[in-house]
Amino acid sequence: MVKRLISCTKSDFEKMTPMDLKLSIRLSEGRTILGQSFNGMGNALLGSVTNPELEAAFGADILLLNGYSLDEKSPMYGVKHYSHAKGMQILHVKDIKELVNRPVGIYLECVNSEGEHLYVNNFSLGRTATKENFEKALEEGADFIILGANPSMNAKIDDIVAATKVAGKTVKGKIMIFSGKWEDGVYEKVLGDPMAKKPAKEFIDELMDAGTDVIDFPAPGSRQGITVDMIRDLVEYVHKKDADTMTMSFIDGSVEGADVDTIRALAIRSRETGADIHAIGDAGLAGSSLPENIYQLSLSVKGRRLTWERMAGNNR
Repeated sequence: MVKRLISCTKSDFEKMTPMDLKLSIRLSEGRTILGQSFNGMGNALLGSVTNPELEAAFGADILLLNGYSLDEKSPMYGVKHYSHAKGMQILHVKDIKELVNRPVGIYLECVNSEGEHLYVNNFSLGRTATKENFEKALEEGADFIILGANPSMNAKIDDIVAATKVAGKTVKGKIMIFSGKWEDGVYEKVLGDPMAKKPAKEFIDELMDAGTDVIDFPAPGSRQGITVDMIRDLVEYVHKKDADTMTMSFIDGSVEGADVDTIRALAIRSRETGADIHAIGDAGLAGSSLPENIYQLSLSVKGRRLTWERMAGNNR
């Protein structure tokens, strides 16, 4: 029997299939916390542990690796970590999962098909949303992939839809697929912005038809001009159209490095949207959200009891 994710521990996660994970998140009734860390920002926030470990310790239920390259030739291949006992190590998804005892996913960039890919060339194609990388992510043991576009990628909504279609045909049912547009809103507006050229619900329909499991939205208050009512309307639309498709509200835009009072306010707004997952980005310090902000997000979304159980019951 699948348990709700907010009550799962190491032994539960070890037995989960990706579709078990999906059900487990749904059973948690909008109280799942995702923590994101960025690979390749230099030293981790604490030199003795990786950023995913730190985020897990402060209450994140699932972990996302951004800037993680699947190309062995890339300088951002794997997660580099120095240990006094073992020296410099390159950690892969399975290694991170063993350290954090939580589900772990990879962020993959939806490449703008019309651009010169200058930004992409800086880190090779190992971070892009391609059939080959979807298969590599599966081989590495990733529980989910997130398809979007980091700032400066100049990715369009159609690029994200195209990547989701490939993912749907390649790894649907074998790994959870998240997709949407919650950042890089300069060249094309984020999902939910009424100024976007393509109506949001049309975009959502295309993502759902392509096979996404979770649609990603910007969290109200963390992106320019995005309000609770805008995102609540779209979350309702998703849930009414297909109860099997979930939603995520993503706090980013560098406010993940703000004070805890700001995070508390954003967390409440995020809950009001009805989203199933509440994510916090990596632009705090050293490629990580501030630990106290992950803790505050967890407190505001699921209270002390469940937050402390997550923090203390990691190895059971």
